Amino acid sequence: MNETPKTTDLTTQDAPGRLLTAEQFHQLTDVPAVFVWLANIDNPNTRRAYQGDLEAFVSFCGIETPAELRLVTRAHIIAWRTELEAHGLAPATIRRKLSAVSSLFDHLCNENAVEANPVAGVKRPAADNNEGKTPALSDAQAKKLLRAPSGDSLKAKRDRAILAVYLFHALRRSELADLKVGSLHERRGVMHFKVHGKGSKTRFVPAHAAALDAINCYLEAAGHGEEKKTPLFRPVRNNRTGTLEKAMTGDGIYKMVKDYSAVAGIEVDGLCLHALRATAATNALDHDSDIAKVQEWLGHANISTTRLYDRRRSKPEDSPTFKVSY
Repeated sequence: MNETPKTTDLTTQDAPGRLLTAEQFHQLTDVPAVFVWLANIDNPNTRRAYQGDLEAFVSFCGIETPAELRLVTRAHIIAWRTELEAHGLAPATIRRKLSAVSSLFDHLCNENAVEANPVAGVKRPAADNNEGKTPALSDAQAKKLLRAPSGDSLKAKRDRAILAVYLFHALRRSELADLKVGSLHERRGVMHFKVHGKGSKTRFVPAHAAALDAINCYLEAAGHGEEKKTPLFRPVRNNRTGTLEKAMTGDGIYKMVKDYSAVAGIEVDGLCLHALRATAATNALDHDSDIAKVQEWLGHANISTTRLYDRRRSKPEDSPTFKVSY
């Protein structure tokens, strides 16, 4: 398909210097409400990212009035993609940005505000490879991290429970932070977590025995085990005065994981909370869990996303290097 940009009334020549004010951006709600589209994106992180992507596209094209959205063509999308590639953005980031603009135009098409989606047919950058870039801990490192919170303080008990939930259930950062005491309940004789994931999708994840033990120990010490509608994991004032009646933040959990990684002597580039999700997913696949079951377990809409965690073909110990013998 020939993707050569065509000249239109909506020029990109002076885009670098044309940034919309907040008031100008808000005026896009006339074609019809952009915020209606944004409001339909349930995940707050996706919503925030998509809004930023749209603002970048509007700035690049120099759009100043809502009606100019109707003038956007495939050529403008291709020009923007080329600009993003020139700035060295990762293929996954460019695909997300194109998806954001495509999502908006799908909405506008459904509202009969535009005739077609100009992103349709524009080639998306291929992924770098078939393996995700998020690091995963080795089994030995995961064990060290699980044992890192030592002692009998309330904080240590809480942190052991948090790490166990992460490393045995592969939840997302927001999914773990949003857990309520009542999220843990019995289904068909087995304890499950009721998890609210992306796209307002609910899934039920069987609870691992090690995590259940850690949670029960924590709740017994914390004293809010019967408060079903309250946050499961709460901040700790200190080791003596109890807990705050609100959920821990994702940032607080991240700091906790970084601190315990240092205690355990774990040095991994790019270590983040998502790395613990990657660790659990990788471990499950390494131990022959069915990839379709792992997809459901992770809450992935597409199995291609799950395959990013499948690193069974790239184990260092399986390299021919270690078969060489002289």
